[in-house]
Amino acid sequence: MTILAPNSVQARDIASVVHPQTNLATHLTQGPAVIERGEGIYIFDDSGERFLDAAAGLWCASLGYASERLAKVAYEQMRRLGYYHFYRHTTNEPGVDLAEALLRIAPVPMSKVLFQCSGSEANDTAIKLVWYYHAAIGKPEKRKIIGRRMGYHGSTSASISASGKSDMHADFGLPFPGFLHTEYPHFYRHHEEGETEEQFASRMADALEALILAEGPETCAAFIGEPVMGAGGGLTPPRSYWEKMQAVIRKYDMLFIADEVICGFGRTGNMWGSQTYDLQPDMISCAKALSAGMQPISALLVNNRVFEAMLDESRKLGNFAHGFTYAGHPVTTAVAMETLRIYEEMDMIGHVQRVGPYMQQVLARFAEHPLVGDVRGVGLLTGMELVADKATRAAFDPARKVGPTVDRHARANGLITRFIGDRIAFSPPLIITEAEVDDMAARLGRALDGTWGEIRAN
Repeated sequence: MTILAPNSVQARDIASVVHPQTNLATHLTQGPAVIERGEGIYIFDDSGERFLDAAAGLWCASLGYASERLAKVAYEQMRRLGYYHFYRHTTNEPGVDLAEALLRIAPVPMSKVLFQCSGSEANDTAIKLVWYYHAAIGKPEKRKIIGRRMGYHGSTSASISASGKSDMHADFGLPFPGFLHTEYPHFYRHHEEGETEEQFASRMADALEALILAEGPETCAAFIGEPVMGAGGGLTPPRSYWEKMQAVIRKYDMLFIADEVICGFGRTGNMWGSQTYDLQPDMISCAKALSAGMQPISALLVNNRVFEAMLDESRKLGNFAHGFTYAGHPVTTAVAMETLRIYEEMDMIGHVQRVGPYMQQVLARFAEHPLVGDVRGVGLLTGMELVADKATRAAFDPARKVGPTVDRHARANGLITRFIGDRIAFSPPLIITEAEVDDMAARLGRALDGTWGEIRAN
């Protein structure tokens, strides 16, 4: 048990705060790490130790930490108009500026933008609009939402129901009825002997179609998916996967929601993951890098098909009865707008297209490590699979806690990554340089070697 000074930040935290995605019992004895400041792609704890953040916080610190430029924009906007709402025909210029900018850069034609505070809220809104849309076109029975096993779309009740994360459903009484989950498209882990990526993708699309037919196409309303699965382990889709999945979605007249919360704004080497994989969504949710993580903001883009149905419902009901207090908040939208300007000025997409292949090449070398079975990625997002046996692709017994062991060694070497079971996801700030990629790889190598030594000793 850690002994803490009674008035320390750690002790005060234990006494007052509940932390997300945390073992609450362990936290009472272990306490938190206190992060005091950031600089570039590095963060510093209260002892002054420096960590390379290969996870960009929670995928979102695209410009790294401590942006003076964004701080000044927030300050000036707070002085001018620190808050007002978007309700009942009220607007503000920063919100309008940002909506126009998002529609200009959208990967496919979009009609309107709805603002929220988080990716969870954006996806929750998208789900509500699916039901609203089908009611408007006279098909209220089309209500079922299909996500994927291991997909993640947020922590609100509807968005986590659409997510295929059983650990986040347990004992919450979730998912709600009418939320279904098709196959986890993990080619390395789940392909059959001799099966190509294209054949595997066909099997995934066939499984989606079989689920729709079993449930009744007349009841299936929408499919939601991330271009690259984030909390599913930084998992890139197998070749031809999205082409085949979209064909099934269109065949049964379902809406398609592209969850770009992680992939949007350069992560995959294009402005949108939808561009990288040629997606044609009806709605696009985005957040995280929208403000470089500096303000809590998200947006949902809807196409004209969806907006026309919203118009019909508003005429019928007299009101669009949906919204959030902080939607279109002038400070968050001003900071997000400035973030988009910074991306353009520094040619962030070009930077990712230059550095991303280098990161993929460097991390791919770890496929030779005794612990690593597979390394795949795109842009500045990579997933690494840890295995007990390379030949059979056998996973480690979860009781051995290999992922947490690597995490412990990584932090001892000043490296923060994202662990999902025994997969490691790398999503560093988009400003990372080749030299910093080398630094990240050196720290990772020491962590893997330390873990391998510990496993062999035990």
